Amino acid sequence: MFHQHTSQQSSFFSSARVLTLADYGWDAERERSFAPSRADGLVPGRVVRAERGLCDVAAENGFVRAVLPPAAGDRLTPCTGDWVAVRPATAAGSDTVVEVLERRTAVVRSSSSRTSCGQVLAANVDTVAVAVSLADPVKPGRVERMLALVWESGATPVVVLTKADRCADAQRATDEVAEVAPGVEVLVTSAATGEGMDVLVAVLSGTIVLLGPSGAGKSTLGNRLLGEDLLATGAVRDGDGKGRHTTAWRELLPLPHGGVLLDTPGLRGVGLHDADRGLDRAFAEIVELAEDCHFSDCAHATEPGCAVLAAVEDGHLTQRRLDSYHRLQRENAHAVSRTDARLRAELERPKKEIARLVRALKQSPDFKV
Repeated sequence: MFHQHTSQQSSFFSSARVLTLADYGWDAERERSFAPSRADGLVPGRVVRAERGLCDVAAENGFVRAVLPPAAGDRLTPCTGDWVAVRPATAAGSDTVVEVLERRTAVVRSSSSRTSCGQVLAANVDTVAVAVSLADPVKPGRVERMLALVWESGATPVVVLTKADRCADAQRATDEVAEVAPGVEVLVTSAATGEGMDVLVAVLSGTIVLLGPSGAGKSTLGNRLLGEDLLATGAVRDGDGKGRHTTAWRELLPLPHGGVLLDTPGLRGVGLHDADRGLDRAFAEIVELAEDCHFSDCAHATEPGCAVLAAVEDGHLTQRRLDSYHRLQRENAHAVSRTDARLRAELERPKKEIARLVRALKQSPDFKV
């Protein structure tokens, strides 16, 4: 049986709306894949909040707080947005997450720790709204970095320009962002006036994540989408216009127009983690130009016959854009090398253990050749 969780810390648990797993994105394909697990007595659920050793799960019969088993081997650690298999509690036990189901998408950034593993910010995301405040000068490099992260995840990015009411020339800022976001929809919004909110609601679908730095207006934007003030918003500091970090955890919230919203903390930094495909999508025009380079392994630095450098020379590509591409490529290559080094170390570990056992055996007085 399930031990239903009734914490009042989350808006979920005080909601009068009756929700089903379908409201959280459960579909026929997942149901078919889950059939063997049901036969074993497991039930599906979606993680709405993950903490150390525990997670709140939206299950078929309500919300439960489930225990996480110790991480082992290649077992994934659940994060917000994950679909999981839960073993219902016995009379004396706790509901337990026994498996993280396959992720269709995952937003991953490089870890701030010394490890080479990436940090999963959100799982099974359909649309990522990259929030960019128009109250501050637009930073093209930050937009490019965010888009590479999102494209790599497998989700669809949308750039949402917030606080349009505080910008003297929103059209100019929109054009500036559009130049560094090829193939991405760019929307101008103001949570204060309601500008662009109807269009935003029409564009966003499925599981939606808001990404951006503190002060970008993510929580205020999220509250407009939710139709009520469920997300904490923080005052912007006087002087520099920077926002305080008000979202301390990730939480999955149902939207009145359908779909769910995953609120994330303000990101102090977003490092790329093995994002080759994401970079190719974020800088699609450079990748297309590179097809006409004389050398197949052209680095677009000083090589003769470089079509990318030629585009910079004739003004079709800015030097800033190319410099940003090179910078993110170097960062990504470093992240990949850290991951490769970790994998090599893991592969060597069993060999070293076998060698240690062989040495111990040879030193045994009973050892005979």
